[in-house]
Amino acid sequence: MNYTSISLSFDLRVNFVDIGAKCIFPALVRIDQGKIAILQRLGDEVDLDLPYMSLGFIDAHVHIESSMLIPSEFARLAVVHGSIATVSDPHEIANVCGIEGVNFMIEDAAKVPFHFFFGAPSCVPATSFETAGASLNALDVRDLLARDDIWYLSEMMNFPGVIYDDAEVLDKIAFAKSSGKPVDGHAPGLRGEHLVKYISAGISTDHECFTIEEALEKLQLGMKVIIREGSAAKNFDSLVPLMSEWYTEMMFCSDDKHPDSLVAGHINQLCARAVAHGVDLFKVLQVACLNPIDHYKLPLSRLRIGDQADFILLKDMKSFELEATYIGGEMLVRDGQCFLQSVDHADPINRFECLPISKNDLEITVDELPMTNGLIPVIEALDGQLITNKIELPPSIEGNLLVSDSHRDLLKIVVVNRYERRPVSKAFIHNFGIKAGAIASSVAHDSHNIVAVGDDDASIAAAINLIIASKGGISCVGQHKSELLPLPIAGLMSADVAYAVSETYANLDAAAKSLGSSLKAPFMTLSFMALLVIPHLKISDRGLFDGDQFKLLTNVH
Repeated sequence: MNYTSISLSFDLRVNFVDIGAKCIFPALVRIDQGKIAILQRLGDEVDLDLPYMSLGFIDAHVHIESSMLIPSEFARLAVVHGSIATVSDPHEIANVCGIEGVNFMIEDAAKVPFHFFFGAPSCVPATSFETAGASLNALDVRDLLARDDIWYLSEMMNFPGVIYDDAEVLDKIAFAKSSGKPVDGHAPGLRGEHLVKYISAGISTDHECFTIEEALEKLQLGMKVIIREGSAAKNFDSLVPLMSEWYTEMMFCSDDKHPDSLVAGHINQLCARAVAHGVDLFKVLQVACLNPIDHYKLPLSRLRIGDQADFILLKDMKSFELEATYIGGEMLVRDGQCFLQSVDHADPINRFECLPISKNDLEITVDELPMTNGLIPVIEALDGQLITNKIELPPSIEGNLLVSDSHRDLLKIVVVNRYERRPVSKAFIHNFGIKAGAIASSVAHDSHNIVAVGDDDASIAAAINLIIASKGGISCVGQHKSELLPLPIAGLMSADVAYAVSETYANLDAAAKSLGSSLKAPFMTLSFMALLVIPHLKISDRGLFDGDQFKLLTNVH
């Protein structure tokens, strides 16, 4: 049954979940013309034969682009898990295509009955130590914030700019304040006096807390803390103990979620885990459903008479197994089947100007990396975290070249500028575990140049050239097989059907792990190795970057 065939007026008998009143009761609910017309209480005791009617879940901070799906396809997966809305930061595509990219996301999102609330990207580019495809200055941000389809100033990653009074950064925040729209934060590990100044500038949230001590300090200073559980960064277990006391000041988010992870679950998974952890059901639902509405002033239903009929039906309130999702009174999901159809898509937008490379372009001479007492700086990737460690290891040297050594898990990592022909940025990384071959990606936060890791230069070059030939994608090159997921939309997204993209991605993920990587999400982890605003050691197309000193250790000309 197509969801558009649902009657315009119908009745439901349910156990109504009143989050604000912290109670559940049997009720007759009449939906008429897409709105709640009648809500009649039928008693006080829960009827175990009836489904539970609740507000739908809201992802309070997500980059849709990280799912490798356009918004209309993202919606087709999210509704299956009871999500009805996202607070979405389009800064990934903005770093590639500027305001044209933001408009692409908003226009595609409008084609489906799902609630997308987009923000104005605050940091395009994120830093001056990388090459992006576009730049948004304070006046560009002001113009975005003046629009009715822009709901907030998205994550202010340039926290040094806030702390040290960068005029451009402060202007962006001031424009958000004058528009009455909230400012999202991004300040991993920021504590003490610098944190106080950051918050006092008007920044209201943070989704980057990775310890309970950091999150508690931010909460005590008046920040909202968003518990993140994405494909790579997973902070739920660290932060869930705070929910019982601080539930009015917390939300849930995925931030960056690959398509196979989205097929498996969304915010519903965090609700089930929180209840299993002993957090009161109504506190969990306030975090998952109500707090984002209040904080971002979203025009969403609260399931009152006259509200739009946006709700979910659940089989129970422990596992949060979904029976159905309704938006505007239309049944979009029933027992796992999604009735939301794929829509026609506009021509892809992109910016991809680089030419193929050779393995010789990837050679590192002994004088290209700083060396102290026979040791070179090495990025240490951490599974389940966006932060990295800066470690020092002795290099493997062949003649005049520094080379990978898979026996020590010392692999070459490179970044290729995709916007113009430039020398390749090169360094070494530990903890990827690849024994033979390479993986590469044009999803490389935040400027989305091409990043690759591998055991030998020929494989790395082959993986990169697959992406260049398709003007975007993720690739895996092994001894006997090469695989590619093309991402022609800004080098970030596919316009294909969501489940097909998920299946192809899952095959690539398995291929990367077959090369020896033990990371839970090797491509997601790879995509963050160029994210300079997350400590401690990263790499951009311009060189190896020390996030603590906020400077380049090498300089690619």
